[in-house]
Amino acid sequence: MHRAALVIITTRELTITMKRIGIIGSGAIGTAIARLAVGADYEVVIANSRGPQSLTELVDELGPRAQAGEVDAAARFGEVAVLAIPLIAYTALPAGVLDGRTVLSTGNYYPHREGRIAELDGLETTTAEYEQALLPGIRLVKAFNNIVAHHIPLLAGSQPRTALAVAGDDQAAKAQVSAVVGDLGFDVVDAGSLEESWRFEPSSGAYTKIYAASQEGFAADYLPDRGAAVTAERLRELLAASYRPDVAARQF
Repeated sequence: MHRAALVIITTRELTITMKRIGIIGSGAIGTAIARLAVGADYEVVIANSRGPQSLTELVDELGPRAQAGEVDAAARFGEVAVLAIPLIAYTALPAGVLDGRTVLSTGNYYPHREGRIAELDGLETTTAEYEQALLPGIRLVKAFNNIVAHHIPLLAGSQPRTALAVAGDDQAAKAQVSAVVGDLGFDVVDAGSLEESWRFEPSSGAYTKIYAASQEGFAADYLPDRGAAVTAERLRELLAASYRPDVAARQF
């Protein structure tokens, strides 16, 4: 079968349109968002730390709306940049590459990967506030961080429609991200500020298991679980009843 040629673009080649999104990170979450985005008629530039050539198979699979690029190209593509990389990798981003941008951050704090972070373990700040402090030039909004990657395509466009939580300090940026989340097939529940984003952090009352079809099955092995819709009304209830997790005890 003939394979489409890999297209690598640079920042100077980009033009502005209303249906474009850049994604930094090609792991499970970044790839799931990219698939939904091209399905929703977005043009996508996706980047990772290994360089555009490592994305040949992915962009070939995604089709003509997807292109591989360097991190700076993805950062400047469209109105919203998706940051789908480990928290530990934030400091490895090119300096200032996202300054002035609205950034949809999907990340969480996992001590087995990042090591222990005293400010987070001591509940001095939320993960979202910590991320904002690492990248002070951006308008950070949290979304897609409380749902496992394989549930994203399974629940997009579900009936009833599944809702995702969105948190941020900048109302205009939150509106931009909410529009993207809606285009990708989800309802949006405003979960408040970055300070309040603990309500859907790991181990909270509104984290991944709320989207499970079987609570017991999900706990035993989450990968076979096919997911179940969570309406906006139900998600609001879960967020309101959520509890602040003991972050210092977090092991996974």
